[in-house]
Order: sequence, then C-alpha cells, then structure tokens
Amino acid sequence: MTTLLMPYHYLEEIGTADIAFEATGRDLPELFSDAADATMNVMIDNLDAIEPRDMRHIELSNDKIDMLLFDFLQELIYFKDAERLLLRVRNIQIDEKDEIYFLKTEATGEPLDAARHRQRADVKAVTLHDFSVEKENGGWKAQVLLDI
Repeated sequence: MTTLLMPYHYLEEIGTADIAFEATGRDLPELFSDAADATMNVMIDNLDAIEPRDMRHIELSNDKIDMLLFDFLQELIYFKDAERLLLRVRNIQIDEKDEIYFLKTEATGEPLDAARHRQRADVKAVTLHDFSVEKENGGWKAQVLLDI
C-alpha cells in the first residue's frame, strides 16, 4: 500500500472551533492550489467526488501576497455559502507588477450534494490569527486558520 505525501497537513493543537493547516508549494500557484484543496478538504472528505460541472473565473489583486491568499480562500468560501458550490482550482496564474500581485484562475466544481460529498465541517471564514505566507527552502509555505 502506497502512502501519498500530501502537500498540506492539519495542525491539531489549535482551538476546537478552528482548524489550522500548513500548505506548501514549489511556487505560488502550487501553494495557492494546495491551500484551496486543504480548505475544501476541511468541508468534505472526498475531494475527488467534486465533478467539474460549473466554472467560475476568479481574478483578484493585492499588494501583499499573504492577503492575496486570504482573499482567494475567502472567495472559495463565499461560493460555498452563496451558491452551495464546491470548487477546485487549476492553472492558477499569479503575476507581480508594480508591487501588486494579480491572481487569475478558473475554478470548476458543482453544488454540494450530501449524498455524494461526505461532509466534514462547515467553514465559515479564514481568520487572520497566525495567518502567514513565507518563502521557504526555495518554495513557499502558508499557515492558515479556518473558523468552523
């Protein structure tokens, strides 16, 4: 049996109304994608059950890379709350121009289906407590705390 090495892991020592995780990536797009998957994985147990039936274009900008990730994860939570839409992201593009970061991606997914998506927790928001994005060992690392 092969054990897959996940690009994120959950931090158990954080409070009970919160779930924390660290995500890593070789570059910023991979970090953002892994953090998005970790956020969705808190909501449902079986990420692969999310079928690409609907598409949303997401474009964001911020002068701080950590706040760009914060805004991005909040956007995914917004779609879950407003449209009951579970999304996975692919082909994230992050550019920097004049000290501003720009994110552009397409997210695909489908409405939450309790019969097929094994629900875990309802993520209400990303919190700023201990939130960080850092360059580390030639790659990137983020620490995220989700309010559930």
